[in-house]
Amino acid sequence: MGTLPSVNATAAPLVAELKKRADALRVGLTRMEDGTCVVDAGIDHRGGIEAGLLVARICMGGLGDAALRSSPTFPDWPWQVEVRTSQPVLACLGAQYAGWSLSFDTPGKFHALGSGPARALAVREPLFEELGYRDQAGSACLVLETDRFPPLVLAEKVSMDCGVAPEQMTLVLTPTGSLAGGVQIAARVVEVALHKAHEIGFSLDAIVDGTGSAPLPPPIDDPLIAMGRTNDTILFGGQVHLFVSCEDEAAEDLARRLPGSGSKDYGRPFAEVFRDYGYDFFQIDPMLFSPARVAVTALGSGRTFHAGRFDGELLERSFGGRA
Repeated sequence: MGTLPSVNATAAPLVAELKKRADALRVGLTRMEDGTCVVDAGIDHRGGIEAGLLVARICMGGLGDAALRSSPTFPDWPWQVEVRTSQPVLACLGAQYAGWSLSFDTPGKFHALGSGPARALAVREPLFEELGYRDQAGSACLVLETDRFPPLVLAEKVSMDCGVAPEQMTLVLTPTGSLAGGVQIAARVVEVALHKAHEIGFSLDAIVDGTGSAPLPPPIDDPLIAMGRTNDTILFGGQVHLFVSCEDEAAEDLARRLPGSGSKDYGRPFAEVFRDYGYDFFQIDPMLFSPARVAVTALGSGRTFHAGRFDGELLERSFGGRA
């Protein structure tokens, strides 16, 4: 990937801003016994949309932008999260992707997926070998999608794996059904497209730039429905535009294969699909996790290839229903 910036260093000013504006953003700050800073963005503190946008930018290692915009596409759900990055592979796969699985046998057990720039220090995933990237920063931030405070053993492991002092480690907690959680997951719309591009074998080196948007999912305190809505906002209402350096045939093939509508599990809200597979996430077709619509522009020829479709009816079933 060549000479690239430190995702933890570029995210550090955003992490500092999140802490400095904690009261205004309605997030809580605490220190664990080892000195790790924990930012509560939706458990005991309410958090909010602005906090979610800042967390989304942190997740991208400071190499992308996230903002809230209005859109006429879905009249009943007019607000959308828009993201853009000129370092799509590093920002999305090297930082934002929730690829670090953390499980501990504490009372009641604790499991969460870690995302954000700290992943690039720990490099616990095979993906980093493919990316050829490892960060060297002295501070780190990991975002956990959870509605519980993590145990001390998690903080100790994360600090050790990242090679940073606990006092230089920040954990950000964003429950799926919270305002901040919904925003930061909707902001993964480009990351979802890049992850699928990687899964189908498209050359990551050819992906030069990316933009995307997804409707703002309404928060809900039911974890299953919240997970469904945050998946469905991308699956039924997300759109991505990738700019690639490759032959037209490869760009056209990428566009054709990216949308989730081609999956065998497409056609129902995600919560229903998950329930019918007995809540076994790994039974779901991995090709389902994709934006609704995509555009892929081949930079050499200037041709743009379009594929996929929005599905307002399924988005309404997901956003409007409770069970």
